[in-house]
This record gives sequence, C-alpha cells and structure tokens, in this order.
Amino acid sequence: MPRVYNFSAGPSMLPEPVLRRAAQEMLNYKGSGQSVMEMSHRSPVYQDILETTEALLREVMQIPDSYHVLFLQGGASSQFAMVPMNLMTQNKKADYILTGQWAEKAQKEAARYGEAKIIASSREKQYACIPDLAAGSFSPDADYCHICLNNTIYGTRFSRLPSTGDVPLVADISSCILSAPLDVSSFGLLYAGAQKNLAPAGLTVVILRKDLVGQPMEQTPTMFQYHIHIKNHSMYNTPPCYCIYIAMLVLKWLKEDMGGLASIERINRKKASLLYDFLDQSSLFHGTACKQDRSFTNIPFVTGSQVLDAEFLESEEHTGLINLKGHRSVGGMRASLYNAMPEQGVAALVEHMDQFERKHR
Repeated sequence: MPRVYNFSAGPSMLPEPVLRRAAQEMLNYKGSGQSVMEMSHRSPVYQDILETTEALLREVMQIPDSYHVLFLQGGASSQFAMVPMNLMTQNKKADYILTGQWAEKAQKEAARYGEAKIIASSREKQYACIPDLAAGSFSPDADYCHICLNNTIYGTRFSRLPSTGDVPLVADISSCILSAPLDVSSFGLLYAGAQKNLAPAGLTVVILRKDLVGQPMEQTPTMFQYHIHIKNHSMYNTPPCYCIYIAMLVLKWLKEDMGGLASIERINRKKASLLYDFLDQSSLFHGTACKQDRSFTNIPFVTGSQVLDAEFLESEEHTGLINLKGHRSVGGMRASLYNAMPEQGVAALVEHMDQFERKHR
C-alpha cells in the first residue's frame, strides 16, 4: 500500500527522508552494532546524539545562549503544572489568555498552585478568534503570562505577541514549533510536545531563560524541578532516547534539505493558502476560524451539515487522505499541515473536496 497523506493533529507525518534514514540505521547506528533504541543513554555514542540535537535546535531556532534547552518527558500537558510550580513563586500569581482547550487546561492546572487570572478569553466566540488584549489587562506583578501560540483544535494563532512588559511571556508552541522563525528572546519560557513537527510522541522540549531558573515551590516533585534537569543536562533520568534521535534527524532535514525556518514558513504558508483559497470560494465547505487569526498549520472546516460532514469523512478511506476528523469537542473536519505534509497532499485534499462539492450541488 502506498503511503497516505496523514492530516492528523498529532502524532503526525514525519519527513520520508528521516524515516528512511532511521530505517537504515535501525540495527546498526554508526557502526556501533546496535540500535539507538537499545544503547545506553550514558554511552559516548548517545551523548553525541543528545549534544548534536541540542546544538541543531539552538542553531535552527536561533536560541540565545541566555536560554537553557531541556529534553523532557510527560508531554506538553506536564508543563501545565511544571510552569507554575517553578515560575509562580514570587507573587503567587500569573495571567492566562484563553484561546482554546489547551490554554483552558493550563489555566485550571495553574489555579491549583496560585492565582491564575484569566485576563482575556474568546470562549464566548467558540474560540474562533484571538481575543482583544487591552494594555491594561495585564497584571504588572504577575510572575508570568501564559498563552497557547497556535491553537490546534480551533485553528487560530497569535499573529502578534501580547505586550507584557517586564512580565515573562510563557508559550505552548506544540503545534507551531519549527513551522516558522520565532524570536525566542521575546519569551521567558517555551514548551512543546514533539509529536507534531519534531519527533514521535514521548519527547517534550522546554526552552527556558536562565534568569528564571529559581527555587521551585516546596511541594514540587523532584522530577518537576527545572533546575534538576538543567543540572543533569536532561539526563536526571533516562531520557526519551529514540525520540531525541529522530528529532536530530528532523532538525538536520530542516536545515540541510529544507533551508531552515524562513524557507519552511514560505512552504507552509503556500500549503495553507491552497486550502484557504478553496474554502473561501466554496459554496459547501467553509473554515471556522476568523480570517485575521487563521493558523497556517491547523485548519478546521465544516459543511454546515453533520450528515455531509460524516459522509465526507467516510469518503477519505478511499482517497489516501486520513485523519481529517475534527476534534471531538468541535466536530467537522480538520487538516493539519505540519512541515512533513507535502504540497501534493494538500492539492489532493482540495481536489477531493472539489469533487465532493460537485457531487452535492
């Protein structure tokens, strides 16, 4: 069976050259006589993988030396607790901007450890847009302000960062990491689950400004303390070794084959425009996110009829297009156009949508 076009929000497609390279090295990595899956994480050969991966991530994302890079486990969801446990320690308060389900979950988790103030929300608009952010909304004594930079479920993104002054900005970048250049210095902390644009599920990346590494809350478990992982160079416990190895291959592909983040952003925006242009002229399908806040990595859309939505999703089985079902909380369809999704996949989707629309005119 030929490879399909996987539009899943995650785990998502990985670049074919990366998969082929991993297959070639599966049984014998660089003459070591073993797979990366089975080698000791303390061995010199694996230490080289870990160091190379961090160096590549720093280079590709242009991460300043004033930031730590951590490779952790627990998914982005574990950061909902780790962030407040480590950062909400001075004034015991933080600002949260709600733009979707993941931001909601982050705020609810943080509220267990201090005052997690909701300063803006688009919940009443079904999270179809980014809420207006008045300058006076932010708490000047907050320990940090948290956003979800790109909203996987609802297909929105921050085109402009909120101006938080001296308050560190924390962002969940799980569904947009490596999709475009990002000014890391604008943030106090960035975190991302890797299963969308970087690696298989199991790896979480944290990028933390060095001056924010302080004393965590007293009740913080050892495994949830950033300074422990920093001190041990992401090796306090056995890291997600194979995921980090795949991340290394993906970063090499981004740098050497795709020309870096500025180049991949142009490609990603072109793919998104192909689908949005069709949605904007379609008499059957329409996107659900406000145009000014549209994501170019996650694009939800509907027909307006649950019956037709279901019929369209059933038809994907015969087209080589898979995982187009929208999140259970919103229904409809969703196409996630991460870095590894080729333009041909988006073109195939648009062609199928056009044929479906013609059939139901």
